Amino acid sequence: MRIQLRFLAAITICGMTATLAAEEPIVISAGLNNPTGVAIQPETGDVFVAERTGILRFMLGPDGTYKKSVEITDFPTDQYGKGPVYDIGPLGVAFVGAEYLIVGDGSQQDDKEVIRIYQLTGNPPSQPIPASLAILTLGPLKSTDELKPEGNYYGVAFGHGSIYATANGDDTKGWIVRSVLGEDSIPGELHRFIATKEAVERDAPVAITIGPQGELVVGQLGEIDVAGDSLLSIYDASSGELKANYETGLNDITGLAYDSDGNLYATDFSWMDTNRGALYKLTVTDGECVATKLAALDKPTALTFGEDGQLFVTVFGTAKEGTDEFPGQLLQFSKDSLAASANN
Repeated sequence: MRIQLRFLAAITICGMTATLAAEEPIVISAGLNNPTGVAIQPETGDVFVAERTGILRFMLGPDGTYKKSVEITDFPTDQYGKGPVYDIGPLGVAFVGAEYLIVGDGSQQDDKEVIRIYQLTGNPPSQPIPASLAILTLGPLKSTDELKPEGNYYGVAFGHGSIYATANGDDTKGWIVRSVLGEDSIPGELHRFIATKEAVERDAPVAITIGPQGELVVGQLGEIDVAGDSLLSIYDASSGELKANYETGLNDITGLAYDSDGNLYATDFSWMDTNRGALYKLTVTDGECVATKLAALDKPTALTFGEDGQLFVTVFGTAKEGTDEFPGQLLQFSKDSLAASANN
């Protein structure tokens, strides 16, 4: 099954755009309920997706198709957004080795939201794991008169012996939070680490990943009703110091991921005009970020690369009139398709 959309490759520099045709992705799974995060399990290559009610596992079978199973279930539901409002549950996901899955919470009020860690195996459980049975819970963060509650841990990353997550609670701070693993490899207390709003004077850190040199790479979403205000920001992962900051021209960056060659890709949800949602390749040249549009997508939310170079992307999609079917999808772009479209 292939998604029936027209996919484009375009380069945007200072408002100038060129458009080229690009290959369509494969639809791995449809009918997903607001999928917001995607991660690949090391060793197995299984694809894990966060959707509103829980965590799904997709295993590649001998026939070349993916089989879906429910890994973790029974998350509560919260809502996010203004204008369009979406039901959300777990948000960002990332692995620590093959055994531990980090899940950022978006399913509760900010003063109750946490980061959960689950212990998994190489096979689906006989029964889905209840959301409450995490082996470790980080948070909730304490709030004071000066420090507002934090939650909506949209992006999650692991590196430098630390767990990082973007938070969308206190809009005046735009925190990235961190938990440092101790000598016993047990994560320490969750704490506020980088106030991104103060560093870059733009709202809402959302996407986060670890760069090729170990740097912390953040997609600052910006205001959802302002066009072209998303930023690409680079921080020292140990000290939190801002190293570089770039205008991207994108509307609302929701995901960032590097391929094995060190190329950076981003998803743009484009909240104010979802017809402009897309997959981009981002290239920093001469102090500027150049965005190459590779594919038009319907409300993309997250992306990750497999070891073979294939790219997996989650999208909210748009429900068909008169149907109760959820419109979310898990898409797969081949390595050759991405290389061909980006190099045209």
